[in-house]
Amino acid sequence: MKIKNLAIFLIFLCLSLLVLGCNQKNQKKITIATAANMQFAMEELITAFTEQTGIECDNIIGSSGKLTAQIREGAPFDIFVSADMKYPNEIYKNGLATGPPEIYAYGTLVLWTMDDSMSPSLKILADSKINHIAVANPKTAPYGVAALEVLKQYDLFPRLQDKLVYGESIAQTNQFIISRSAEIGFTAKSAVLSPQMSGKGKWVELQDSLYSRIDQGVVRIKHSAVENNNAIRFYNFLFSKDAKKILKNFGYLVDEL
Repeated sequence: MKIKNLAIFLIFLCLSLLVLGCNQKNQKKITIATAANMQFAMEELITAFTEQTGIECDNIIGSSGKLTAQIREGAPFDIFVSADMKYPNEIYKNGLATGPPEIYAYGTLVLWTMDDSMSPSLKILADSKINHIAVANPKTAPYGVAALEVLKQYDLFPRLQDKLVYGESIAQTNQFIISRSAEIGFTAKSAVLSPQMSGKGKWVELQDSLYSRIDQGVVRIKHSAVENNNAIRFYNFLFSKDAKKILKNFGYLVDEL
């Protein structure tokens, strides 16, 4: 009987430790809502963070506007890494954040084409051989706002508006360009510098004086009574020397912060 009871006890102990281990693992994981322009950079940031801390991260990609709508509806995100400050400020003002957002980087806009015979420029956009120009939806994607600002600066919008095809996010806009559904398009510099896209097509960086500065903000989401301490660790990591090095490699400006 004693041996049997001991065996039952040991089995119960092992099961308890297994459940506890699973719970601890689940509690350690954090969920990051990431603006589409940050998709490739975030993959490297998460890899570096997890290697340093052992903390796992789920990465949800979307336009800043769509992710904001999901947060309002109660999506269980721990951190929101946006393409601007408008949406994080909106979340904070609505009491959905643990504190005010901070700028972690400044974004850069480029023109990108997969047509090697084409030299991307604003002048070429009116050419008859260009039927479609990819732009992120300005209603939900800050890089789309910046693209329209550039066109309006040169009074090109009235002439080109029928050529514009809008992606739901920078990620979809990139697909239009990569698939050649659009002959050329506006995107984030981080996309063309990513390992997945580097060397594909031709691109040109647009003068930052042509559009409002793209202040990219981050905020921690308040979705429970107790904040996930690991979310705080990732938030702080985003401003670290290691993270800034990664962001710079993807074309983001961080030295001015």
